[in-house]
Amino acid sequence: MIRLAVALIAAAILEAGGNALLRQGLMRAWWPLLAAGVVILGLYGLLVNQSGLQFDFGRLMGCYIVAFFLVAQILAVLIFHDRPSTRTLVGGALILLGGLTILI
Repeated sequence: MIRLAVALIAAAILEAGGNALLRQGLMRAWWPLLAAGVVILGLYGLLVNQSGLQFDFGRLMGCYIVAFFLVAQILAVLIFHDRPSTRTLVGGALILLGGLTILI
């Protein structure tokens, strides 16, 4: 279970981080950021497809969406200086509740 949780968090960091680099590369028209984003997203793909973890895909996806949402919100604040709107916070609470429902 711990190995799965670490893999989920690592996958969320790689996916959201790679996307953030791509976004920055496109906004600044700077190819090294674009290249780094592509590499990191490739690592994300390798992690989720080659991890050797046995899992129920539906349950895993539900938990992964929670991890991805949390990482994406943290990156949005730290990198893009975006503050989540009330709607985002309400939607996020529903995502977290859904993730807890799947785990229980």
